[in-house]
Amino acid sequence: QVQLVESGGGLVQPGESLRLSCAASDVTLDRYAMGWFRQAPGGKEREPVACISPSDGTTYYTDSVKGRFTISRSKDKNSVYLQMNSLKPEDTAIYYCAADSAVADASPLWYEYSYWGQGTQVAVSS
Repeated sequence: QVQLVESGGGLVQPGESLRLSCAASDVTLDRYAMGWFRQAPGGKEREPVACISPSDGTTYYTDSVKGRFTISRSKDKNSVYLQMNSLKPEDTAIYYCAADSAVADASPLWYEYSYWGQGTQVAVSS
């Protein structure tokens, strides 16, 4: 069983930055495709934010975060990060980290990921 733990969420003002972290202690994450997904308040559907492949580091970003968010890995820390810059109120959501060893690319399809973290809240408000 893969256990993912997210951290780094919080309340920030528009234009500020946050870095989310996703760590695992029982598996080597660089063998897994990893994704960050979010679910905004009000019953909105979960949407992909950024994903990274397990092999060549290919990435996917949803259009609304391109140029502002960056997904990356650290082999040494067995972690995946989401650097979020120039945050906007519409980025407010619960952010989830997901992983799957059977996904070969940077898939944005949430149903392809078997393992999920508990989520971390990001709120952007003035």
